[in-house]
Amino acid sequence: MKITALKTFLVAPRWLFLKVETDEGISGWGEPVLEGHAETLAAKIAEIADFVIGLDPRRVEDIWQMLYRNGCYRGGPVLMSAIAGIDTALWDIKGRALGVPIYELLGGPVRDRIRSYCWIGGDRPERLIEGAQAMRDRGFDAVKFNICEELRIVDTYAAVDTILKRLFDLRASVGPTMDLAFDFHGRVHLPMARVLLKEMEPLRPLFVEDAVVSTMVESMSDLARATSIPLCIGERLHSRYDFKPVFERRAAQVINPDPAHVGGISETIRIGHWAEAYDVALAPHCPLGPIALAACLQVDAVCHNAFIQEQSLGIHYNQKGDLADYTLPERGFTLKDGHLLIPTGPGLGIEIDEARVVDATQTGHRWRAPVWRHKDGSVAEW
Repeated sequence: MKITALKTFLVAPRWLFLKVETDEGISGWGEPVLEGHAETLAAKIAEIADFVIGLDPRRVEDIWQMLYRNGCYRGGPVLMSAIAGIDTALWDIKGRALGVPIYELLGGPVRDRIRSYCWIGGDRPERLIEGAQAMRDRGFDAVKFNICEELRIVDTYAAVDTILKRLFDLRASVGPTMDLAFDFHGRVHLPMARVLLKEMEPLRPLFVEDAVVSTMVESMSDLARATSIPLCIGERLHSRYDFKPVFERRAAQVINPDPAHVGGISETIRIGHWAEAYDVALAPHCPLGPIALAACLQVDAVCHNAFIQEQSLGIHYNQKGDLADYTLPERGFTLKDGHLLIPTGPGLGIEIDEARVVDATQTGHRWRAPVWRHKDGSVAEW
């Protein structure tokens, strides 16, 4: 079997799909996207095509290592997101060629479903109570959201009180039966993170994500020792080498690597198993499309320390497309009692509606992250 083509599809709301074709008529799908940089990733895939066309797609690990080590420069969000899309598509091909789900090629499943959560609110948190109640009506018992808008490196206690009131009101509304994951989203610098984490402990969050920006692993390590709240990091880390100091410094109790950004199914599973040795929980990041979510579920199937799965169903970004829009009827995802069932079909276990994908490329998208500024005119973390 030989790879014959790599085809990318820019589709709303902000996704990039990849189809890898072979000379035996078996194709696989990946999602090599970096939010706000989809065109860049499409160009990177075109460059990579020069190296992989003509290769045997079943040599997944060899191709991964070649793409990672070739050309001097390693790691980073662009290269690892491109590798991620190709890696996922190659696993999809291999599973389809053998007629089994990817997880069967990785030791078999340790579970047949995984608890799931969705986003509520928006970039700036709005209508959290309404959003949480809507998700509860859809069967979810966990949600995640941004806890604040722009926050200065040292802000006022009035700003702190506003954040806390919002969170305590939400907890009072949903009671103890819904888990709340708080996303600081890198908007909170160390001085304010120390204050907020202490004040938030009575709220019993499921975890706090990106309590400080991901480059501040040493600061997160200090925070982890100062709070009882599980801290989570991973969506902006792009290889096992990025996770190494997180584990060594005991900086997090939960990691959320994104298979679409961290080198695909192969690298995510390596990181997930490594985390298990440190008794660190795994919660794969996925505010993206159906192919990315299918990849996550294959990881969840084989990593014992996976405990919850993010998905983008109804997320505020999905105004012009959502998860079910690009899968064939009855060949997408099944949600039952707040859990996503692990797909049991060959490869990724889902079927992409290629005609719908091709049609969506006629419109495409130009999604960009917003530019925020503080009141003094300086740029704020989005």
